[in-house]
Formats: sequence, structure tokens, C-alpha cells
Amino acid sequence: MPKTVEERLKEKGVTLPQAAAPAANYVPFVVSGNLVVVSGQITVENGALKYLGRLGDTIDVDEGYAAARLCGLNLIAQLKAACGGDLERVKRVVRLGGFVHCTADFTDHPKVVNGASDLMVEVFGDIGKHARAAVGAPSLPLGVAVEVEGLFEIE
Repeated sequence: MPKTVEERLKEKGVTLPQAAAPAANYVPFVVSGNLVVVSGQITVENGALKYLGRLGDTIDVDEGYAAARLCGLNLIAQLKAACGGDLERVKRVVRLGGFVHCTADFTDHPKVVNGASDLMVEVFGDIGKHARAAVGAPSLPLGVAVEVEGLFEIE
């Protein structure tokens, strides 16, 4: 019998964070029909910012991958809130958009955003496979290294 999302999280030793409140004039997610759009999530863990800096300068690819994974955990926390606490309602991870705070000559954006992409497949299995964009940015909110947004299909 296939494992539930919660069973996979427990098996991986992953505890989802509390869904963060928005930091400005926006909502953390919007449910429209059977789609959930989750606003960009940054590298906040237990209320503290992590992974501050730029890829290609003060942050290496492995740290960037970990930063994107943390963004992915925050995405799933928002998704869980959007689903009324029931992640079994998720039918598909449709798309992720990853933004990497980096130097002008940095070109490993996909390797960084894989941190969030790999997490989606670990947690959701085949329905975690998604379309994606991974782009560089000259700066990101609060100086974080990575921000990831998501689009999900739910029941």
C-alpha cells in the first residue's frame, strides 16, 4: 500500500514548520478552483532567517540546495494550510519557480533549485514531479539566498 504524505515526512524525519504569516500586503496562498498558488517562500526556520548571501560569493551550491529545500518545506507548510491540514488532497505539484540571489557570472541555478524539486518528489512521489523555472536575481527579500513559489493541484 502506498505511503501517505505524512508517513513519508515522518519516515524522512521531517517536521513541517508552521505556515508563516505574510510579511506585506499579500496572502500566503490563493485557492482558485482546484489550484493552489503559494506565494514565494524564503529561508525562514523557527522564525529566524537562514542562508543569507549570494550564490557565487558567500554561499556555495550545497548551501543553496539546502536553502531551496528549506523554502520547499515552507511551501508544503503553506500548502497544508491551504488544504485544511490534509496533504492527501494534493493531486499534483504543477510548477515551482525558484529565484536564486547570485553573482552575475553564477550559472548553477538549476542545481540550487533542485533542493526544492527533490523534496517535492521525496514527499509526494510521482505526483511531485513538476514543471519549473530557476532564475538568478541580483537581490532577494531580506538578503536571503533563495526564494521558491509553487502551483499545486488539489482535490
